[in-house]
Amino acid sequence: MIKNLRIIHPIFIVVLLFAAGSPAQSPSKILKNATKAYGGEKALKSVTSWRKSGLITRLKDNSEGEFHAQAVAPNLYNSLYDLNGFEIEVGSNGKSGWIRDSREGLRTLVGDASRDFQAEVEFRNLRWIDYKKQKIKISSGGQGTVNGNPANIVIFTDPRAVSLRLFFDTAASLLVREEIPANGSFKVFEYSDFRPVNGVKEPFRIDAEIDGEKYVIELDQIIHNFKPDENDFDFPRISGEPLPDIPKLLAELQTNENRVEEILEDYSYKQTTVRRELGKDGDLRVTDTETYLLTFYKGNRIRRLIEKNGKPLSASDQEKEDREVQNRVKEIEKQIAKEQEKSADKTSSGAPDENSRRISIAEVLRASNLINPRRERLKNRDVIVFDFEPNPDFDFSNAQSLLKFFGKTGGVMWIDEEDKQVARIEAELFDSYKVGGGLLAKLRKGASFILEQERVNDEIWLPATADINLSVRVLLFGGVKINQVIRSYDYEKFQTSVEGSKIGDIQKP
Repeated sequence: MIKNLRIIHPIFIVVLLFAAGSPAQSPSKILKNATKAYGGEKALKSVTSWRKSGLITRLKDNSEGEFHAQAVAPNLYNSLYDLNGFEIEVGSNGKSGWIRDSREGLRTLVGDASRDFQAEVEFRNLRWIDYKKQKIKISSGGQGTVNGNPANIVIFTDPRAVSLRLFFDTAASLLVREEIPANGSFKVFEYSDFRPVNGVKEPFRIDAEIDGEKYVIELDQIIHNFKPDENDFDFPRISGEPLPDIPKLLAELQTNENRVEEILEDYSYKQTTVRRELGKDGDLRVTDTETYLLTFYKGNRIRRLIEKNGKPLSASDQEKEDREVQNRVKEIEKQIAKEQEKSADKTSSGAPDENSRRISIAEVLRASNLINPRRERLKNRDVIVFDFEPNPDFDFSNAQSLLKFFGKTGGVMWIDEEDKQVARIEAELFDSYKVGGGLLAKLRKGASFILEQERVNDEIWLPATADINLSVRVLLFGGVKINQVIRSYDYEKFQTSVEGSKIGDIQKP
């Protein structure tokens, strides 16, 4: 009997292994197999633009219409379809995303809607070929089924923490389903009827679910590497309303910014910084928080730490923090005296001190190309919106470092039409930026930030939210990733007095 067990034992082990199934493939292996299935890396990388057209049918009423979509790497995209005279169009010009339909008209995508759409646009253009260069996190989503067939799921998370769920058929290795975030919900696309186009397999049937509606898109033409006209991706001009005078707008913006500087010292507010980290699984986790009380003194910001990770500082730590604030005030006084002395010297020599000046948003915009001005609504207020991009003709040789930084950014800006104040900015670093000539650090291309201000007491606009995501290489310390949200709140108007080195006596009106 023992002899028989010795014979059966290895056979039994093999049976158990087959019953358990083969080990799941790693996400990188799944993407590698998909690349091969589509025609290979060289063939996929050769596609730098594409155009698709066909017939779209809405299933609930069998309404039919034309469907058109096109893209140019890395971030231009446009799609349009018409059902019984009702048009829906979305697009990205690389700086802002927008949507237009026959019911609500034309508007710029904002916040999560903008973030989600830009992630989709980049994927439509670049797929997964250079996901490491794009700083994409890939993780396994396990296994699922699409139309009854097994599929491997890869979760594709970009630096802004937007996660796409991609389903690859286990037999063919082709992408057969996408689940793409769309401002709190998901758009679903299922692909079939794959045919070769210039050596790359393309799906000619798309089953889509968007905003609860189900559609079938049957393509009759797919063109690779067409000659693009970038005007096709610009914000549509459909209104006959006169556009704002941009130079006049910037002059008014500058005037109002100067006025804000004068009354800013009458205000304080709290500001909480939430630092986050994108894990290997694609989940964004909070690592720590800090809360500061912000006041202003002679044009300088004073930050006093009052909480860490949601808990007030101990008495000894708060005392130490207060001493540092007092020292900061002394430093400001010394710096002001030094700058006044230097300014007098420069004035006598006729050479102004450029680095002593504050850089305003208006000045930054003069160093940018401003395009696609339009009027919209943001939070129930009339705003003027325009895209901005680096101006290659602007002379940055003698510009301040902050101006040089903004000279490499592009995005979209909302300006309150009545108050002539910046209400919101969404921007991205279009090129790497060297801090200290590259000796100190280097901000990598693709860094993004969102800044939003809030109208307070009908007289001033103060910071409300900042969402910052960047990768920086610091000398001797390697790469550092920063992902944080800064929220400002509890705005108070008061008067600040300085007695010796003390600041912050608050007298509410």
